[in-house]
Formats: sequence, structure tokens, C-alpha cells
Amino acid sequence: MLLEFRVRNYRSIRDEQALTLTASSDKELAQTHLAPTGLKAAPHALRTAVVYGPNASGKSSLLRALDYMRAVVAESATVIQPGQTYNVQPFRLDATSAQQPTEFEITFLLSGVRHQYAFSMTAQRIVSESLLVYRSSKPTQLFNRQLVDGDSYDYEFSTYLTGPRKLWQDSTRPNSLFLSMAAQLNSEQLGPVFNWIVRNITFLPAGATVLPDLTTALLTTEQGRASIREFLSAADISIADVQAVPRKGMRAQMVMNASGVQASQEEHEFLMPVFEHSTPNGSAKFELHDESEGTQRLYGLIAPVLDCLRDGRLLVVDELDSSLHTLLVRRLVNMFQTPELNPNGAQLIFSTHDTSLLDHTLFRRDQIWFTEKDADQATRLYPLTDFSARKQEAWERGYLAGRYGAVPFFSDWPIPIKAEMH
Repeated sequence: MLLEFRVRNYRSIRDEQALTLTASSDKELAQTHLAPTGLKAAPHALRTAVVYGPNASGKSSLLRALDYMRAVVAESATVIQPGQTYNVQPFRLDATSAQQPTEFEITFLLSGVRHQYAFSMTAQRIVSESLLVYRSSKPTQLFNRQLVDGDSYDYEFSTYLTGPRKLWQDSTRPNSLFLSMAAQLNSEQLGPVFNWIVRNITFLPAGATVLPDLTTALLTTEQGRASIREFLSAADISIADVQAVPRKGMRAQMVMNASGVQASQEEHEFLMPVFEHSTPNGSAKFELHDESEGTQRLYGLIAPVLDCLRDGRLLVVDELDSSLHTLLVRRLVNMFQTPELNPNGAQLIFSTHDTSLLDHTLFRRDQIWFTEKDADQATRLYPLTDFSARKQEAWERGYLAGRYGAVPFFSDWPIPIKAEMH
């Protein structure tokens, strides 16, 4: 369960920004919108959080930062090769920030214990890395790694970190994370931390096609097929049935032989979802590309949503409302905020421009976040709780009126160029 994410010097984010999913002491909607943590200092976590802001205000940068951190943890010890650089993008609108490291920190609950993992990096190397574990009110630092003298590292280890620490240290390259390398070398303590970060975060970027393959794979079992039918029925989509039908097609592949690399094609079999629509006058079957863009997007979302709800994972979606009706977005949000459907503490973080969701029956004040840029074009992230917004206040009206910031301000429209008279 995610408790907090911090990032500094990434894309439009210059100064440290923190997205907190630790719930406030407000009792509003606590039975449905909050999940217990078992922690005395932070007894509840938010099941969902939404981010608003004008175009180019940094919403996507914030959500991408979380996925970028996950990707570095996943790939630094295996995919990234010695000497290879990262495509990390620091804030580039001032000379100082462009030369400084990018920093990430994530705080999460693993097996009932709070963990706080952080690292900073440049394109060439990891600059610092640390892991704190809170088995009591006082944290234990399992390890700390700091770059010194430009090319060597100082390591500090807790006696609580067992295993061949010297081997893990010597195996960790300047452009790889110690956590990732130790997990690859079978650390029993660090492996679960690595797995939580890598496997518990699913990110769906804005504008990207949500691949339907995972949802289609669910159709191969009767239970999965029933879940998809129920999901589409609950969404009020006029689909009576859906099934996976085998199809044959050509797949390109690269072949290495004595004369070099050659392209070839081979026939392969794949599964195609087929939807049945029924009316009093008859029925017909349609393939996925025949369905509306909204139905295609919803179909692609089914597997990530159901997987996260089943396993208690975190789903991060940039522009969740894209091609989806506002009432359908509400249904998706409420799936995460219904304890019977979400018994394992799954969480949803998403951005949107749909202001009708700013509703006190759908969200608590601590679930609503805003992004805007300052005079230096740097992103600032802040929650609705920074304002004295009353529980029953019309949040949508207040937001559109600019009461909370994070809205675009327009100048006069330019005068259209008139066509020359001949």
C-alpha cells in the first residue's frame, strides 16, 4: 500500500513535491474511502487520489515520475549495461537544476511494516540510495550508499541486513541500484522490497492504447469470461456476451544467419475478442476494432483494474476520463472505494480534466490534488486540504472560479487574419 511519493528535479518538477496517500483525521467517508494500515502514526491510507490542473501543469510529469522510478528499480541491474546512460530528464529551465541529480522517494506498507526507499541519479550514475524500515517508531536504516570523490561510494549497513553484503556491494555498478542488484542475487530481505516496487505499480500513460491482450487472456477461463461480462454489464454497455476466438495471422521476426540479419514472416495463432450484441430483432457479432473507442478503452482497462483489485496493487492512470463517460469514470473510482470489491487495499491514482468528479459524495478533501506552474514554469503540487473548503462546498464551482488555483488563465483571442480581397 502506497503511503507517499516524493520527487525532485524531474521534467517540469524542480523543487521537491510530495503526493501523500496517508489519510487525514477527517472521518468523512472513512468506512469506504480509507483502508486500515495498522500503523499508530498513520492508521489509514486513501484508496484513491485524483490530480487536477491545466494542460502542461505537470500532472503527467508527476505520474510518469512514479513509473520512471519503478522502471529504474526494475531494470538497473539487468537491462542497463555497464557504462550505459539513462534518459532521465531533469528540470531544464535553469542552469543549476539541469546539472543536479533527480531524486525519488517512496514510502509504502509491506507485510504491515512501513518502508521508505529513496535514490538520486544522473544520466550517468546513481548518486545516493537508502532504505529505512519502521519496525517501531524509530526507523532502522538497512543500508545507505553515497557517491564520494566522483567515482567511488561509501556504504553503511545495519546489522539487521543479513547476507553477503560485500558481494552485493562489489557487484553493484555505478549505474545500477544496490537494491536491484541484491534482489537479483537472492537477498531474502531486499527481494520483497524490490518486488513490491516493480510488481505493485501499474501505470497507464495518457494517449496510449491500452493493449487488450491481458483482458482477452481472461476470456480463456469461464471465471474470467464471467468477470468481463459482469464488468461490461455494470458499465451499461449493450454487449450480451464476449468470447475469445482463435485467428491466424502473419508475424514478422528477425533471423540471424551467415549472410547477416534477415527479416522473415511466420504464421501464428492469436486470440481475438468477439462481442455479441442482441436486440429484440436479432443479434450480431463484432470484433474489437468495430466497437467504439470508448468500449475499446474500457475493454483494455478491465484486466488492469481486476488484477489490481484482486492483488491489492496500485493502478496509476493518466487521463482516466479519456473516451469514457463521466458516470463510467465514477463507477471505476467507486470500485476501488467499495471494500467488498477491494478487500486487499488496492489503490487508484489518476489525473483528469472532468470537473464533475469534484463531488463530496465521491471524494474526501484529502483525496483531491492540484498541479500548477509558478513564475519559473516549475510544477507545484498541493491538496484541497490546503484551503478552507467546507465539506458541503461546491468544489467544482470553486475550482472553475479559480478559488483553488490550478486553472488556465486565458488572454484575449487573437484577431483572425483576414483573407486579402481581390
